[in-house]
Amino acid sequence: MSYTLQRTSHTVFVNETADFATGLSSVAGELFAYPQSVGVSVMVNANLAAAIAAVPGLEPGDVVITNDPYTSGSLASHLPDTNLFKPVFADGELVAFALFFTNFSTFLAKPGLYLEDLYVKPEHRGRGLGRALLEHLGALAVERDYGRFEWSVLDWNEHAIRFYKGMGATLMPDWRICRVTGEALQRFAK
Repeated sequence: MSYTLQRTSHTVFVNETADFATGLSSVAGELFAYPQSVGVSVMVNANLAAAIAAVPGLEPGDVVITNDPYTSGSLASHLPDTNLFKPVFADGELVAFALFFTNFSTFLAKPGLYLEDLYVKPEHRGRGLGRALLEHLGALAVERDYGRFEWSVLDWNEHAIRFYKGMGATLMPDWRICRVTGEALQRFAK
């Protein structure tokens, strides 16, 4: 089970860092078999009933894979498919990183890769670190057969805009970011 999951996964948590566990459960969600390497403390009293209930029409032999912390009884404890990709260090200091996640395009009917944050410390800019991170993420999107790779840039950041355009990115003038945060988010949720 573990080998198949790791070999076919499209998330860095599973296929590169092996941050996952497998087990067998009853239809009621009670785990009765799991690998010794997982450790008993993780699986004791674990119950996957909510994860199983979230998948309608299950039949004997079906497999449920989840990384949802809300339905997995807290067995999954990180955000789904959020990745800190190849942090770059110089002399033991973190100098660059890219934070990205998988999203989905209904227009393309395919997953995509969304770059949430690309950061290179000012004193390390101009050395190709940002370009290397972007190129590698682009290659990852191609390898995974994603429909697109996208990110946002502030309209006043002309240097970054020139850099991204020079790499072949297209700015999307018809799209705007919608955001609800803080007290407005609390009101929005009512």
